[in-house]
Amino acid sequence: MITKRIIPCLDVRNGRVVKGTNFENLGDVNDPVALASYYSAAGADELVFYDITASAEGRALFTDILKKTAETIFIPLTVGGGINTIDDFDRALKCGADKVSVNSGAIRNPDLICEAAKKYGDQCVVISADVKRVDGRFTVFAKGGRENTGMEAISWIKRCVDNGAGEVVLNSIDSDGVKNGFDLEMLDAVCNAVGVPVIASGGAGKAEDFITLFRTLPKVDAGLAASIFHFGEVNIGELKKLLAANGINVRQVNEER
Repeated sequence: MITKRIIPCLDVRNGRVVKGTNFENLGDVNDPVALASYYSAAGADELVFYDITASAEGRALFTDILKKTAETIFIPLTVGGGINTIDDFDRALKCGADKVSVNSGAIRNPDLICEAAKKYGDQCVVISADVKRVDGRFTVFAKGGRENTGMEAISWIKRCVDNGAGEVVLNSIDSDGVKNGFDLEMLDAVCNAVGVPVIASGGAGKAEDFITLFRTLPKVDAGLAASIFHFGEVNIGELKKLLAANGINVRQVNEER
């Protein structure tokens, strides 16, 4: 049985971890290096590091902070933000990333995913889709949720996977920071459209939301969250014990040493 992954997310702006609601009203949380070290020791399966304003500000990824973060942890690291070219992929991987997440860069240049997959392998390429309902339609947003592309999300994600993306992170803007549970309807649509791992992002408010996620949608490979972990509302070790007690296969903390 494939183990389900628990993944904390570090949204980084100006060198600090921040968190908001529906991608807005961002508040300071912590130092990314310190927080990454804590999660690595606490039993997280992976870590996602997003430089959330790189695309909107038209600049490259903060590589100095990324290097320090990668040196601190002993779990897989996915990095995104300002990834627009093959050189950006190369820089992120050389700074210690195991996988590179692309969103706005792929929207501007859909061939980027294909080029990166050919050069580095599908397993290194992650499509991170920021999706919001617009007039009842799943719609892709770019630049950290600031720009409505007008593109229908499910067909866009499928196209990215067909081009070589080996994993999908589905960020529900509707659910982000609201803490009412994962966006099961949106996730179900994506899982039925692609055959690669899907990571659920946006909406986790309590440990039970992860149980609901994995029981309702067994095709979902991982649950990603930020504020509930950052503010100590859910402890990763305790969450994994609860998941295991409910018949959901996870790696326990002592198994990951």
